[in-house]
Amino acid sequence: MLKSVILIGGPQKGTRFRPLSFEVPKPLFPVAGVPMLQHHVEECAKVPNMKEILLIGFYQPNEELTRFMCSAQQEFKISIRYLQEYAALGTGGGIYHFRDQILSGGPEAFFIMNADVCSEFPLPEMLNFQKEHGEPSSFVILGTTANRKQSMNYGCIVENQQTNEVLHYVEKPSTFVSDIINCGIYLFTPEIFQHIGAVFQKNQQDMLLDEQTNGNGWHRAEAIRLEQDIFTALAGQGKLYVYKTPAIWSQIKSAGSAIYASRLYLNQYHKTHPERLATNKEGGPRISGNVYIHPTANIDPTAVLGPNVSIGTGVTIGAGVRVRESIILHGATLQDHSCVLNCIVGWDSTIGKWARVEGTPSDPNPNDPYAKIDSETLFRDGKLTPSITILGCNVTIPAEVIILNSIVLPYKDLNRSFKNQIIL
Repeated sequence: MLKSVILIGGPQKGTRFRPLSFEVPKPLFPVAGVPMLQHHVEECAKVPNMKEILLIGFYQPNEELTRFMCSAQQEFKISIRYLQEYAALGTGGGIYHFRDQILSGGPEAFFIMNADVCSEFPLPEMLNFQKEHGEPSSFVILGTTANRKQSMNYGCIVENQQTNEVLHYVEKPSTFVSDIINCGIYLFTPEIFQHIGAVFQKNQQDMLLDEQTNGNGWHRAEAIRLEQDIFTALAGQGKLYVYKTPAIWSQIKSAGSAIYASRLYLNQYHKTHPERLATNKEGGPRISGNVYIHPTANIDPTAVLGPNVSIGTGVTIGAGVRVRESIILHGATLQDHSCVLNCIVGWDSTIGKWARVEGTPSDPNPNDPYAKIDSETLFRDGKLTPSITILGCNVTIPAEVIILNSIVLPYKDLNRSFKNQIIL
């Protein structure tokens, strides 16, 4: 039997995702029309013998999370539970804290995956790879190839090219180590807890030796990072292997990367969910490229949508509207002849007639097959880095203005044009 664990983080995380994470926990933000986590859950549920999916994080249990879990359980016919950490325990500390829950029922192996990755999730391939490589209790990291410069922003893996064993692992090195990077998706056997336990014990002893623990040692001993504390130590011991995937993969750290992830998933829908892609129909809007439209959206037939557009529940789009490379969230209204490019339009926001809302895409270099998306800093040289435009929830843009490369916080009524600004 198998299980899956998805690490969903908590409210202190996902700060680069603001103002969108104010309204909904980042793992539930819709990417290609469905919550980010649903892509993970759907692929886990397809794996034969998968008995349970555990979500681990430190969000307070909330209505959105509960609603998502209930509907996903019914749709995918699999048990889904949320285990709440008392504090941020790191990628290894969280699973160690809940090891009894993960091991209950005696799974022979389990997947661990980060919620903020967009992937094809080659889980069956990882299982087959594990059977063919190393001993039965070996661990597998999903890896992909990045370019030399960008690889240093990720965990880098040096492998034995014959056996695919991980010989060396460095998290975010300062000089080039390897172009194989860690995708944040792992296949472990229960034996991993012996290795995490050893780090926990060592941390505890260090706490005792360190007199300045101020009674807070217990908490700190339990904060363990899989990447730096576990993989670095396991590399070169014949225990850790890397399965390299040529398939799509991207991190979803900033709001800009959500539009790119949406593009990757919409493209994949041709194979996995053709019914989710809109087509040109008599009396419907003009569709160019991959577009997802929620059935409850109300769209004028003279609108032109795509490529890479997803439109949420109850959205209203007027006559002559143009939308491209954007995510329009539920309840938003785009009035006649407005133009929305490279933009995320927040829940219940309104864009006036003939207004233009535009951002600058932060896409990877299209000429480099191994390029990944850069997690841009918000400011560069004291200026706002041009990036996609984000409207928080309930923002009103008046008619005939231009909003360019800006971030607008929730509940703002704008009265003029803005460019390159964060509007608080």
